[in-house]
Amino acid sequence: MWTGRGDNYAYLVVDDQSREAVIIDPAHPSEVAPVLRRQLDAGEIKLTGILNTHQYGCTVTPKEQLTRVRGAEGADGRALMIIVIGIMQAGTTRWYLDLFGPLPVTGGKDCQAVTKTPQHREQFSIGQNISVTALHTPCHTQDSICYLMQDGEDRVVFTGDTLFIGGCGRFFEGTAKDMFAALGGTLAHLPDDTRVFPGHEYTKANAKFALTVMDSKWTRRLQSFAEANEQTQGKFTIADEKWHNPFMRLGDEQLHKATGETDFVKVMAALREMKNNFKG
Repeated sequence: MWTGRGDNYAYLVVDDQSREAVIIDPAHPSEVAPVLRRQLDAGEIKLTGILNTHQYGCTVTPKEQLTRVRGAEGADGRALMIIVIGIMQAGTTRWYLDLFGPLPVTGGKDCQAVTKTPQHREQFSIGQNISVTALHTPCHTQDSICYLMQDGEDRVVFTGDTLFIGGCGRFFEGTAKDMFAALGGTLAHLPDDTRVFPGHEYTKANAKFALTVMDSKWTRRLQSFAEANEQTQGKFTIADEKWHNPFMRLGDEQLHKATGETDFVKVMAALREMKNNFKG
């Protein structure tokens, strides 16, 4: 499934019943736009908007194809359809607006071409079945927003550069206290079965680092999975992150020993600095 050389994820979320769709963190238009155009022309999707998790695009190599990912079906037989559509590149929001006409752009106040900045925990919908809750998680950037989505019993969260599988984003515009609030105060309280779709594929490196500070069966399982699978988006839940992600286990005695700290915010700060300097 993995066709690109970059590590950024962009997603297309489609409501099965209405075929209404939104792009999350738009991908490189030269590769993705023709595929979207074919789907639009064939009536397979109705593109209704763009959702951005934060203000920064990434100038990296695009993927070359769509990858479909389906969640487990709920009792009513429906499931969220999530399509991994490619690699982001800086400035792509405006390119998509040029290509597909005016679309509402939902994101933080600093996002490119934004038309709507939802309040923390504000809810809206995609099509007839998908409910969306915006979760403000300022730290990586101050305008960072995660999007919790639910269709029937299927729940997912798009976490941008806030939460990665086994890790978290750098504190570019925030502090350890901010990230502690984002992970421990917001995302950790989502339903345990919520699947995580991050903005980057960093799982191999994250698992290697986690094992140096918190050796457990959970971190070893994460490393084994990452070594065997090039894509890990949607394969782990919030419950999994609370077991194998050191940035969500700040009370773990192994982390206190590794960092020399016991205060959760200080543990967070020390872990982030250790990860920044990690060469494994």
